[in-house]
Amino acid sequence: MKVIIINGPNLNLLGKREPEIYGTKSFEEYFSELQKKFPQIDLEHFQSNVEGELINKLHEVGFSPASAEASAGRYDGIILNAGGYTHTSVALADAVASIKTKVIEVHISNIFAREEYRHVSLISKHCIGIISGLGLKGYEYAISNFI
Repeated sequence: MKVIIINGPNLNLLGKREPEIYGTKSFEEYFSELQKKFPQIDLEHFQSNVEGELINKLHEVGFSPASAEASAGRYDGIILNAGGYTHTSVALADAVASIKTKVIEVHISNIFAREEYRHVSLISKHCIGIISGLGLKGYEYAISNFI
């Protein structure tokens, strides 16, 4: 089983940025814990602050290498935390809609308890589920869904 976590803008600052919201652990530290917790899964992660790079990665991992027409992708699952692009990027939502691999949307904070503009996700309707507000544990729950 192969699962990739794709993190969007500013998530490279986990552990430093707004620790009262996002905690004090870096994603790299947490990712090591996930790899130990799920040794049976080939886990990868990718982070970019650039919208186009996120779209390119979704295209890369969301289709079978043999054919864009294949019924499944190169990965068994994608966990996507699109950060601020969740609420603004039609292009990212279109990318999620266009791929074959199942996507779970994850947010560390509860987006519905924050500013009103964060209450709208353009990508949710293209995902099999959304996990919001459970901290870094949300990634673990998303991985468990693919087992």
